[in-house]
Amino acid sequence: MSPIAWVTDHAHLLRPHGLALDAACGRGRHAFWLASAGCSVVALDRDPEAVEQLQRDASVRRLPIIAAVRDLESGSRSLGAGLFDTIVVVHYLHRPLFPSLLAALRPGGLLIYETFTRKQAARGKPTNPDFLLQEGELRSLVEPLEILDWREGEFEGREVASVVAKRLNGEYGGNGFTDGGTGKRGRTV
Repeated sequence: MSPIAWVTDHAHLLRPHGLALDAACGRGRHAFWLASAGCSVVALDRDPEAVEQLQRDASVRRLPIIAAVRDLESGSRSLGAGLFDTIVVVHYLHRPLFPSLLAALRPGGLLIYETFTRKQAARGKPTNPDFLLQEGELRSLVEPLEILDWREGEFEGREVASVVAKRLNGEYGGNGFTDGGTGKRGRTV
């Protein structure tokens, strides 16, 4: 399966030889694409069979991917602090994970995110509102990142919201960013 166009259309923004996270990676289509684009990749998913196959395929292809089984909805949600140059999340939504995603970005790091909106329920799966974004919700979930590009509507036959956002320089304080040592705070997540 090929990566979605939203991810590949923003390849020019990737940091060369950066460290990327593919969260809720499934079979790893975005992890493989990121590694082929020159990134070292950490790929996380809760499906042990998918992760095992991804790791085998990465080894055969000699791609710099470390795949690990991780349920992002239970246990610790921490993904580390300031580790990743790029984080990709596609067709997955767990709202409580957003503070961890934002904290895991390095200053200047990118979050590339796309998932379904509530309008998708009329077209088919998913239909559970817990897994569907309200209109405009994704943009607010990624605050205080700088939004570089976004869209919302029907794309590639799906009702989705998509964003590419950049972490500005500054320290992440868990529920907002501080501006260096000035104590100014951005909006909370």
